[in-house]
Amino acid sequence: MDFTFTEEQQAAVEAAKAVFSGVEPDSVPSPALTPGAVADDFDRGLWAGLAGSDLLSLVLDPEHGGAGLDATALCLVLRESAKVLARVPLLEHCAVTMAVQAAGGPELASEILPRAGRGELVLTVAANGRTGHDPAELAVTARRDGVGWVLDGVQTGVPWAQSADLIAVPAHTGEGRAVLAMVRRQEAGLSLADQVSTSGERFAELTLDSVRIESRHLIDVEGAWERLRNLLATGTCALALGLGEAVLRMTGDYTGKREQFGFPIATFQAVAVQAADRYIDLRAMEVTLWQAAWRLDSGAGGPLPAAGDVAVAKIWASEGVRRVVQTAQHLHGGFGADTDYPLHRYHAWAKQLELSLGPAAAHEEALGDLLAAHALG
Repeated sequence: MDFTFTEEQQAAVEAAKAVFSGVEPDSVPSPALTPGAVADDFDRGLWAGLAGSDLLSLVLDPEHGGAGLDATALCLVLRESAKVLARVPLLEHCAVTMAVQAAGGPELASEILPRAGRGELVLTVAANGRTGHDPAELAVTARRDGVGWVLDGVQTGVPWAQSADLIAVPAHTGEGRAVLAMVRRQEAGLSLADQVSTSGERFAELTLDSVRIESRHLIDVEGAWERLRNLLATGTCALALGLGEAVLRMTGDYTGKREQFGFPIATFQAVAVQAADRYIDLRAMEVTLWQAAWRLDSGAGGPLPAAGDVAVAKIWASEGVRRVVQTAQHLHGGFGADTDYPLHRYHAWAKQLELSLGPAAAHEEALGDLLAAHALG
């Protein structure tokens, strides 16, 4: 395992910083003051900027117009996006393109990937199942019908669904296999009911009622959905890390200027110790993130499957991002709840990420199951 980033990965970070430098977290109404979604669409201007900087094609092979980089590079860019609360489906879009590239047929890849890399097609994924607690692949059935497939079921909390052109939907067949269907948003039998995320973004409950798709739009490769699920989880950990780093920096700036008894409160031991604890959280989140991304990229073996490393990263990210924003709110005092100050937005986004990752206890249980199933030593 080598945590030294390549020149290409570092170049992707610099490109991302340039694109995100002009993004303002306060560009949409506050979720605390908005009864519905803060906006009907994602940031199309930023999306165009990402496409123009070749960041949407970052993980695509050169034959599809991409740079041929990996999940680590994507996580580096996602880390930067979270620092400014970038309102774009970058994770979902790029993760789905990686799944299509790795497991989709040549016809599907040529149909989707070049246009997705240019930002002309927007992709998202339904990964939350019917309730957000059950496995996503069990929420939808896929059955053969002649030369195509028919999909039935419900998926909740689908991000950016109303703005996407294609939605990747995991499903299960009568033989119990997990497959991945690429479904057009306008497909007959597909309906979307508005939902609002904790961060104030427009999500959707997706219902599939005898939706028919062609066979080439269904990925039936063993492990394809599992890899996509692990990639989404790892990318969410990257978002949590970037958000946490921005919040801790914001807190450092504030406590360095806020004075009590004639001294900056950052010089008080109680403040410094709390900030130091959160710094340790962030470093643990970082090292476990890169371990998980490295396992996904390298395919390297280990005492446990890559899912074990992803579970560890999720444990730290879920707990860590919550602790970071709670400490930030505490050290800011009442100022942290001021809706004219961006910290409350970061808190809402952090809570959404925590909910997306799921409770640490569930990941600890999954890790325990892996340990029980794989003898160590």
